[in-house]
Amino acid sequence: MLLDYDPDDLDVKISELLVATSDSADPELPAAVPEVLKLLRTRLGMDVAFVSQLTEDHRTIMAVDSAPDFAPIQAGLSDPVEESWCQRVVEGRFPERMEDAAPYIASGKAPDPGFPVGTHLSTPVRLSGGAVYGTLCCFSRGVRADADIDRLRYTANLLAARLAPGSAGA
Repeated sequence: MLLDYDPDDLDVKISELLVATSDSADPELPAAVPEVLKLLRTRLGMDVAFVSQLTEDHRTIMAVDSAPDFAPIQAGLSDPVEESWCQRVVEGRFPERMEDAAPYIASGKAPDPGFPVGTHLSTPVRLSGGAVYGTLCCFSRGVRADADIDRLRYTANLLAARLAPGSAGA
């Protein structure tokens, strides 16, 4: 039997993990999210991929996958939302795709995270009613000119479809 798609394609694998594994919305992150983050991180050539949840006061890292030699953030980390890059992306103050974030940090436009950030991709995870759950992000220590924000958006949309309306605080 001939398939009209490549079963190894990143979009296919993500779709299988986030859509085919469940038939109902879940207020918690799906169990497949760590595997999805690892797929995104490795296929996009990034060092870190994570999902954050934004509330009125805080950004919380809900799940993260990091390169074996670089783990600057961990799940459960929480900080004031107004200090987060995630909130700036949601508000449109930062672009979803920064090919090189270093100039933002050097100029003071972005808070210094205390570790190197080259390419930074971040997109809102918007629930069906339009509320923002948080963001799906990934970044590398170096510049990745080929970083694909569309893959991140696609995955964020699938993730949002799996989360129950009303689970976001932002």
